[in-house]
Parts: sequence; C-alpha cells; structure tokens
Amino acid sequence: QVQLVESGGGLVQAGGSLRLSCAASGSIFRLITMGWYRQAPGNERELVTLITSGGSTTYANSVKGRFTISINNAKNTVYLQMNSLKPEDTDVYYCKLTTPGMYYWGKGTLVTVSS
Repeated sequence: QVQLVESGGGLVQAGGSLRLSCAASGSIFRLITMGWYRQAPGNERELVTLITSGGSTTYANSVKGRFTISINNAKNTVYLQMNSLKPEDTDVYYCKLTTPGMYYWGKGTLVTVSS
C-alpha cells in the first residue's frame, strides 16, 4: 500500500508563487511516474504535469513556462514550483503516483489565487 501526502497549498495573489510537495510512503517500485493534477468543482480532473523517476517531464500547455516539476527519488517526494500564478490556476491539486498496474492519489491541497 502507498500513501501520498500533499502540502504547500494556500492563498496567494496573482503573479505570486507557491511550492507544492507530495511525499510518498509505503511499498514503492523503483520505476514510477509521479504527477500533479487539478480539479475545480464540477469539472473533470486534468493533468498539470508528470515526471518519471528518470526525470522526463510533461506539462499541460496552460502551465508551460510557469510551473516546474521535480522529484527527489531518495525521499520519494515530488515538488511542483508554481510561478506567475493566475486566478484560473485556482483548484484543488492532487498528487498521483503510478507504478506498473497500480496508481494512487493523494487527498489534494487547495490553491487559491486572488486577482
């Protein structure tokens, strides 16, 4: 079983920055993908960014150039540095860990960007 705990959400003004963290614990395979998704009430959960344990990354077009994902394999922790935040980035952000045949979600952390 794997547990994911997100932290770092909060309230920030437009143009500001936040850094989210997601710490994974439990039985974790070496080859993993970790990612961040976000969801607003009434909307589907959407991909923000992914990173593999080898460091390959994928970003949604809406966050390219503003968000950066990184991973510390030794700590099983993934980070999301969010810069130049916009009100439309306001969402609950969820961490997801994917291993062959399994995936796990965190409970989410709320990011609110005021205009």
